[in-house]
Amino acid sequence: MSETANPMLTPRITKVTINIGVGEGGERLQTAEKVLELLTGLSPLRTMGRIQNRDLKVRKGFPIGCKVTMRDSDKVEKFLTDAFWVRENSIPAWNFDAQGNLTFGISDYTEFPDQKYDPDIGIYGMDISVVLERPGHRVKRRRRRSRKVGRGHSVSPDESRTWFAEKFGITIQEE
Repeated sequence: MSETANPMLTPRITKVTINIGVGEGGERLQTAEKVLELLTGLSPLRTMGRIQNRDLKVRKGFPIGCKVTMRDSDKVEKFLTDAFWVRENSIPAWNFDAQGNLTFGISDYTEFPDQKYDPDIGIYGMDISVVLERPGHRVKRRRRRSRKVGRGHSVSPDESRTWFAEKFGITIQEE
């Protein structure tokens, strides 16, 4: 049976998380939130420090960054197309984890199309995480009668690489 015959076997993007870690609160965090709002059109959520580290001047419970989670498929595809364009449509193979998820970084938000350098904002980089799953993974996240998802139904890194290469036309750099 081919994968196109069974819609439960075709992978899809569940969510995309864009994170900017600033390391401190205040004005730098507010400008990082503006950057995320410019790129995604969504309002960001602040991330808080989990541990205290005196060397890095991070205190537990204080804001250190911001993130946005995108789930709408149209916005996700456009954002990822632009993000892959910034990366020159090539991603190293080691950016895929054992569950088939993709994580990569972008060093400057001004490299996105239609973005200009603003001296009031400065330069901010970001981390982008893409979760790829097959339909039916809600079974492991639901409250009632949650179950494990079988190994055969999860997305392997090789399947994820070929799916991203076909869907977005990117090249995967093998080591």
